[in-house]
This record gives sequence, structure tokens and C-alpha cells, in this order.
Amino acid sequence: MSVHCTFPFRAPALSTTRPKIAILREQGVNGQLEMAAAFDRAGFSCIDVHMSDILTGQVSLTDFQGLADCGGFSYGDMLGAGSGWAKSILFNPRASDEFTAFFQRENTFALGVCNGCQMMAQLRDLIPGATTWPLFARNRSEQFEARLVMVEITDSPSLFLQGMAGSRLPIVVSHGEGYAQFSQEEMAKQALDNKLVALRYINNNGQMTESYPANPNGSPLGITGLTTPDGRFTIMMPHPERIFLTHQYSWLPETWLPEAGPWMQLFWNARRWIG
Repeated sequence: MSVHCTFPFRAPALSTTRPKIAILREQGVNGQLEMAAAFDRAGFSCIDVHMSDILTGQVSLTDFQGLADCGGFSYGDMLGAGSGWAKSILFNPRASDEFTAFFQRENTFALGVCNGCQMMAQLRDLIPGATTWPLFARNRSEQFEARLVMVEITDSPSLFLQGMAGSRLPIVVSHGEGYAQFSQEEMAKQALDNKLVALRYINNNGQMTESYPANPNGSPLGITGLTTPDGRFTIMMPHPERIFLTHQYSWLPETWLPEAGPWMQLFWNARRWIG
């Protein structure tokens, strides 16, 4: 691995207020505790929200500034990559209205990881600036991929990745359907040119790759994370919440801090954005 970190990762000086973020899950999702741990450490008040809470009207997204859509296997992925989860929103008027209103508010942000990334990609028509996002299909390897891989953080407006561009870092992947499937072949290049790509897989030489195993799913141009033009909404297949502490790594440079790893910066950035 050829790690290169362009930023000093440390906690920002912030007020003691803890803005509320919804840690959203659906049947089969299993990454909510790790996601809550990362955002809690960054200074948020994390509220466990199940989709049934929204569908029945027990919880409203108007109460939150942040939304984290967690990884796992909603409906066992039997309905496809996040499809069941997305359709429970799109085909339910109450849920559709809740999410549409949340995305339209200018003081909100959302992060979708793995299954949450797949789900948000299918909500792209509800998310301002996300209409060109790809959907996520079965890995080209035709198998589940779970291991440490290398990504580069590209220059993008994502509020989560501000100040991190140019870094090459290890991160966890754990998915069977992570291939970024754009509606037209040239749209992958357009997304990159328009700075809507947030993360790309790289090989051991630090170069973008479409080749397996450095690129675990074969996505074009190595694309594995995207954002919107205003940077408020970001989706990614890898799991930063599973590797925000140094003891969670199977390998890391000896010079890194003894506790917080560089991916903790992503969560600190979200807290800094709120102010």
C-alpha cells in the first residue's frame, strides 16, 4: 500500500451543542452501531431511526439536520442492491414526502454508505443535483468482496471530504453489488469532469484502476463515491465508519495517531459544516 494523507486529522474546536442526526436503518441493515459511534464521537446526537418509524409517522425527518443511511443487506438484498429499501420510500406517499422535504431543506446533509449508498442512488430524482448518479449493480467478480482496499479522495464539493482531496487511504469494502452502472457510458467521465466523483479505487502505485482486485467491483474509472454540486449529499460503497479508529486497521503507518484514524475527519467535517 502507498498511503498518502494530505491533511492533519484532528478534532475541530466546536461548541458543546450536539445537533441531531438520524441513523437510518431497514430490515437487514447491520452497520447502524458503527455509524452512530463515528457520528457520536464527532459531536452529534445520534438517534436510531427504523424505516417503520417513518412509514407509521412516529418519527419525522423535520427533527434532524443530518441523515446517515447505513450499510448492510436490506431485505437480504433479495430485491437487488438497496431496491427494496428505496421502493419502501418511493411508493409510500408519507415516506416520499418526508424524504423529499428533507432533501429540499438547505440546512440538511446526508451520507449513504454501502446499502445506504445503493438506496440513495435510487432516490436520485428526489435529491437536488443527483439525477446523474449511477445505480449499483452486481460486482464484475460475481462474488461478495470484503477486505481492505485503497481509494483516492478526489477534488469535489462534498462537505464530508473538504480538505482531504489528494489523499490515498485504505478503507473497508463489504458488498456484492457495488458496480457503478451509469445510464450512459460517457456519464462516468462527465461525473469526474464535473467534480461529482468523491472517491475512486486505486492500485498499489496510487493510480486509478478498473482492474480486480484493487477495484473490487470493476466500476468504470474506479468510481466508488459521488456527491452533489452543493456537496450536501454524498454516497459511497466503502465503509469509513468501520475504520475511523486506528485499532480497526489490519495495516497502518506507524506515524498515525494512536486513536483516531484519518477517516474520522469525514465525520468531523460534517460537524464543522453545521457550525
